[in-house]
Amino acid sequence: MHIVIMGCGRVGSTLAHILEDRGHSVAIIDQNPEAFRRLRGGFRGRRVTGIGFDRAVLEEAGIERASAFVAVSSGDNSNIISARVARETFGVENVVARIYDPRRAEVYQRLGIPTVATVRWTADQILRRLLPNGALPLWRDPTGEVMLAELGVDASWVGTKVTAFEEEVGTRVAFLSRLGEAIVPDSETVIQDGDVVHVMARSDDMERLNAAAARRPEGER
Repeated sequence: MHIVIMGCGRVGSTLAHILEDRGHSVAIIDQNPEAFRRLRGGFRGRRVTGIGFDRAVLEEAGIERASAFVAVSSGDNSNIISARVARETFGVENVVARIYDPRRAEVYQRLGIPTVATVRWTADQILRRLLPNGALPLWRDPTGEVMLAELGVDASWVGTKVTAFEEEVGTRVAFLSRLGEAIVPDSETVIQDGDVVHVMARSDDMERLNAAAARRPEGER
């Protein structure tokens, strides 16, 4: 399929190479022609110089036959405007915009434009490495009120049924990561050594859940 990318920075150029390697045709837009130097010498896609929300520029990039549009320039406003033009003017259904301000990301999600809030995502990834035993978010809904998170659990929970864990801690376990595989627990699933517990919960409840999971189960000595 044909994919149009706005922004030939590190992210845009990397996406262009990956997509081309996977057999897709790619057109990449940037206001600065020097930005195209980030593309490898053998890049076969179209390079279009101009503003990513300009109709003529988008048409030159092949937006009318595009199956997807990605806006990853350095400006939030440019990204969201170009994403809306691609969707609302040219009817491209699969549109994604990079947004630095997570507050804006939530607003645009409600408008039906999927966004990647890079600052929040980067901070979360760093926290996952700095605080490996904490409750760290992997996904948030557009309102920011519900999230999927890794939950740090005390080693004494090993051997406990997931259903008992859920009842005592007060949360719903979405899945376990075990030896590189995801397991959806049933009524007989037991937490094993090395399991990573993933829960779905309200964001404002995560501090309580993390504290509860870090304690030894009731009855432990």
